Amino acid sequence: MPDAIGGLAALGTSILWAATSTFFTFASRELGSVAVNRVRLLLATLFLTITHLAINGVLLPVGVEPEAWFWFVLSGVIGLVLGDAFLFQAFVWIGPRLSMLLMSLAPVISMIFSWIFLAERLTLFQILGIGITVLGVSTVILDRGKPSEMDGQDRHYIKGLLFGLGGAIGQALGLVTSKVGLNAGVSPLSGNLIRIFSAALIMWFFALVMKQAKVTLGSVWHSGRARSFLFMGALAGPFLGVWLSLVAIQHTSVGIASTMMSLPPIFLLPIGKIIFKEPIGWRAVGGTVLAIGGVAMLFLV
Repeated sequence: MPDAIGGLAALGTSILWAATSTFFTFASRELGSVAVNRVRLLLATLFLTITHLAINGVLLPVGVEPEAWFWFVLSGVIGLVLGDAFLFQAFVWIGPRLSMLLMSLAPVISMIFSWIFLAERLTLFQILGIGITVLGVSTVILDRGKPSEMDGQDRHYIKGLLFGLGGAIGQALGLVTSKVGLNAGVSPLSGNLIRIFSAALIMWFFALVMKQAKVTLGSVWHSGRARSFLFMGALAGPFLGVWLSLVAIQHTSVGIASTMMSLPPIFLLPIGKIIFKEPIGWRAVGGTVLAIGGVAMLFLV
């Protein structure tokens, strides 16, 4: 079982990620997922740099060993540049509730990767947990009603599912690589700053090369509503949420932390019903609970 600090940090991460997925969904539907990903990394870098200066007296963690920098930069590229690019587009196509349900597959994916590439053995109980998780997610995905009841956005449904799965793969690999960096004695705040800073540099380098930086900033500037959602999402997600996620994996195993951080779909059920007017039946609720229960079986029993 996780210690108190790790458990509370992971639970706090779940709450913050549920909130930030809602904020970024609204922003992405107005500005596009690429623009939101770029600007939220810029805002998060600003928040983290100021915090790092206030706590540690320096803007960047210059005393961190090059090897640890490598692992955090790699984590930022995999989790924040690639993984979140997939996730944000999934927000646009299938909404935050189903996107975050797919993200609950991240601990399952990390365990499967460890089995394939690291020759770590899976117990029969863990295999059963994986099966229950996949069954729960499949139940929700297939709870779509009749074709005549589907709206115009459903032509993007399959693509949204694949992009949500890509986000889960990115998060799984990003957490594993971050854990390696934290094992070198780096604080979660410094590690998060390296991840966010490196991801922001990469995103804005390509924006400049493709001559989209000015267009991105202009679109945000002229949309006060989207700008507010971006600010709140960046504060809740890549700043506080990711910071807490690193605190969680520092104080407990990646598997247990990932399990407790996979709760946003539960918090997003009422949000999806009330705010996004999603038709949520008992089968969707049961499938969500089943999926989270399957994830918990992998690590908490």
